[in-house]
Amino acid sequence: MSKYFGARAAVVDLDLKIPAGLCFAMLGPNGAGKTTGLRMIYGAARPSAGSVRVFGLDVARNPRAVRARLGVTLQENVLIEELSPVENLRVFGRYHRLPEKRLGARVEELIDWLDLRSHAEVPVAALSGGFQRRLAIALSLVNRPELLLLDEPTTGLDPAARQLLWARIRELRAAGTSIVLTTHYMEEAERLCDRVAILARGRCVCEGAPRELIAERLPREAVEVDCSAQDERRWFTAPGSPDRRIRTGERLIVYAERAAEVIERIRRSDGGELRPLVARPTNLEDVFLDATGTVLRESG
Repeated sequence: MSKYFGARAAVVDLDLKIPAGLCFAMLGPNGAGKTTGLRMIYGAARPSAGSVRVFGLDVARNPRAVRARLGVTLQENVLIEELSPVENLRVFGRYHRLPEKRLGARVEELIDWLDLRSHAEVPVAALSGGFQRRLAIALSLVNRPELLLLDEPTTGLDPAARQLLWARIRELRAAGTSIVLTTHYMEEAERLCDRVAILARGRCVCEGAPRELIAERLPREAVEVDCSAQDERRWFTAPGSPDRRIRTGERLIVYAERAAEVIERIRRSDGGELRPLVARPTNLEDVFLDATGTVLRESG
């Protein structure tokens, strides 16, 4: 599927096949096409070319049938600020035409499941950002969706709130709910997702299981060090120097099977000087840098 806004390409030839029961992430910097891709999945935007099928149904031809089985949490919370969490949930449940008895039980279940009980009767306008985000996710779960779409679900949350939502996402997946999310947090994608697709400028540049992508694309370890371009040339001009290096400003990242060998090379070239550096396992953000040459930044 592709989506154009005038002459600007937002999504180009995006072809994703997401098996049921998985947690799948679309990753990329701002403007990569993640949100537009999600909007086409739940029918808020029509593809300029190609089609989208969810549950085997063409979304453009069967929008109501698809949406009845979806849950969607947008980047921006869509809440009625004058009402409490309980009242918001009841209003949203009526959109799905849930019978009153079933709706009441579902509201109570979600209030407890997302730890909203202490603020269940407080107007949304008086809630913190973390409580509002939990409520937004609760709204998307009222109808017990088979597929849950989460657009940057934990952006701006404190670590405790983020950990709570990670735990709830894992529970949903374990119960059989399929999940597609976008995120700027590489740790989030690596911890939660079975598969990821990395997007840049509207195109998918690589796709796979996080650990498999890391193993396939890069050596096992990385060394990070602040240095000048002149230092880099001095350290790595000799034969046998690591050829997988990425520079972002003054920070150089060197990839090698053994970080200790890179550290020894640097220190030997520096005459034994103990320059500050970090050695670590290669991670998913390294894959993103390697695939796109772009640093991931959190959206505002």
